[in-house]
Amino acid sequence: MDNTKSSITKNITRILLVLVSAILIVAFFPHEHSVSYDYTIGKPWKYGQIIADFDFPIYKSEQVVQAERDSALHHFQPYYRLEPSVASVQLKNLSQDLKNGTMQALPQDYKHYIYTSIAQVYEAGIMDSHDYTTVLDSGCTAIRIEKGTTAVARPTKKIFTTHSAYVYILNQADSTHFNKEILSRSNLNDYLSANLSYDEKKTTAQYAEALNSISYFKGYVQLGEKIIDRGEIVTPQTAAIIESLTKASLSRDQKKSNIYTQIGGIFLLVLALLTAFLIYLYLYRKDYLQNLRSVCLLYLLITIFAIAVSVISQNNVQHIYYVPITAVAIFVSVFMDSRTAFFTDFMAIAISSLSLQDPYLFIITQTFSGIIAIFSLKQLTSRSQLFQSVFIITALTEIFMLCTELRQGHTFDMLDSKWYASEAINGILLLFTYPFLYLMEKAFGFTSPITLIELSNVSHPLLHELSKQAQGTFNHSMQVANLANEIATKINADALLVRTAALYHDVGKIKNPTYFTENQSGTNPHDSLPEERSAQIIIQHVTDGLELADKYGLPRSIKDFILTHHGLSQTSYFYIKYRNQHPDEEIDESIFRYPGPNPFTKEQAILMIADSVEAASKSLKTIDDASIKALVDKIVDTKMSEGYLKDCPITFRDVQQAKDVLITSLKMIYHTRISYPSLQTKEEKNNSSKQRRRNNKFFYRNRK
Repeated sequence: MDNTKSSITKNITRILLVLVSAILIVAFFPHEHSVSYDYTIGKPWKYGQIIADFDFPIYKSEQVVQAERDSALHHFQPYYRLEPSVASVQLKNLSQDLKNGTMQALPQDYKHYIYTSIAQVYEAGIMDSHDYTTVLDSGCTAIRIEKGTTAVARPTKKIFTTHSAYVYILNQADSTHFNKEILSRSNLNDYLSANLSYDEKKTTAQYAEALNSISYFKGYVQLGEKIIDRGEIVTPQTAAIIESLTKASLSRDQKKSNIYTQIGGIFLLVLALLTAFLIYLYLYRKDYLQNLRSVCLLYLLITIFAIAVSVISQNNVQHIYYVPITAVAIFVSVFMDSRTAFFTDFMAIAISSLSLQDPYLFIITQTFSGIIAIFSLKQLTSRSQLFQSVFIITALTEIFMLCTELRQGHTFDMLDSKWYASEAINGILLLFTYPFLYLMEKAFGFTSPITLIELSNVSHPLLHELSKQAQGTFNHSMQVANLANEIATKINADALLVRTAALYHDVGKIKNPTYFTENQSGTNPHDSLPEERSAQIIIQHVTDGLELADKYGLPRSIKDFILTHHGLSQTSYFYIKYRNQHPDEEIDESIFRYPGPNPFTKEQAILMIADSVEAASKSLKTIDDASIKALVDKIVDTKMSEGYLKDCPITFRDVQQAKDVLITSLKMIYHTRISYPSLQTKEEKNNSSKQRRRNNKFFYRNRK
């Protein structure tokens, strides 16, 4: 029941993971259809042929429209109403003051000049100083003055403000007949007021009419008309048509399509591809599918890079080549296998291409880069290898892009340098995959080949401690590592992983080294202990090994080998001895059984077999071909018959090849050596010569 619930929970988690990935990807997709192309005027067209699917106008460029708008505004004349009552009131007040008021003492010619001048400026028009400044700042050279039902244009420079009107009256006076000081003391400002008022309603209407008169089009494209074809040079006119197509397509989609329908379609496409990837894992890599950490990593990589391409494509299509999507192939190839790396990389490329208008070049270029990455990083064993691989990926991709352009008939002077620069930047960004490898190891519990190489160094603190505290166990681990490495290489398993794990599988023996035969020198402490206690001490080296692995920060993959190298097997020696001594007693077999679990990977099975055979080979009394073969067959067949290998994906063919490797290797380890001759003295040489002569005489006598 518990297993069923656990299985259901894991399946629900996988389904939720697929749904969440699809939702996140679609959330960053462009939600309106737009014809987005990247091109350069004067360079060849990189995409396929474009034929108009509908009639659409050719829009003028923003610069041209802005120039026409500025021109229209420059010649636009705002409307002002002339208020006659203002002039009549002020001139009436002036007339009274000239006759009977403050200015009655002025000479008659002064009175005539003042009245005539003020009447002239009112006729020209006096504007509020703030309005006048606004008109000048707007660039208007004239305004239209409404007089009744008519409007007369008048240059702005001929319009007065109260201040400029006052200055005009003083300056226009003939200095030979009029004294300006007398005029200035006449308080002319009291009779000058603005008689022009801004007509906002009419000005706004005329302003809108002026803007509406500007044409935003400079021609039309008919349905079925060819716009451009692959390889043709992009001219300014063609560029204008392509930009017009972009605007027209967006406008049509906004009118015709439902945004929710579009999002739903994209979501179903993305969901279908992510589900297809899940099916691949179910059919070909169930081990990854069962491991939620592996599934999370794969879907996380697809989601992150699909979102990156989608976001960048909305700003600049050409910049999508900055996205180092080939890193997907590198990560999966290092942590998993090449086939899964290719399928994951292609899935990320396919989903990312859904956000692009013309994904042809993107798909083939990135797929090619991914294949090169997988091929060049089949086994990452050093930092320099990654640098070499990135250089190869970038160089071959650049050549691939060049071949693509040459196939279209482009000459070298027609090549788009921005495209190649983008791929070079992509290569630089790929170098950052190295530090991210370490982060992913820690976050998802994977182990990279570089980490395994570092761990397999015998100067590692834990191995150094093992060599000091348990020299026999250390030598045993080295022998097992060599045997396991040979087997793994033969059956195409992960040789580096199993070799490294073999070095650490018995580190728990550090705590009680003398209780293990390989570290004993004549005295066996088990002789004074009961069998059940001895069994517990022997079994304890597994849990002690886990504690040391945690202390020294060994990865989870190595800890799994420490747990499974004995599986659920028994400490047979003490179990049988105990049974013989207590024949009628009911025995608790769990006391004599290792905690397990049994091996669940091919590499763990290899270590169990190599460990058991190497340890048992030390007890052989007679070492020859027959005894070695019998020992190997017995141990391996027992492991299989008792079910210790049933949970791991190892085949009968793998088992037979493992046997062959073990037999051959043990023969080489235990081969008989020739005895070296000793140097004879002179007396020994004479005796030897006499003996040979006697033997020869005896031989010839017998022949006769």
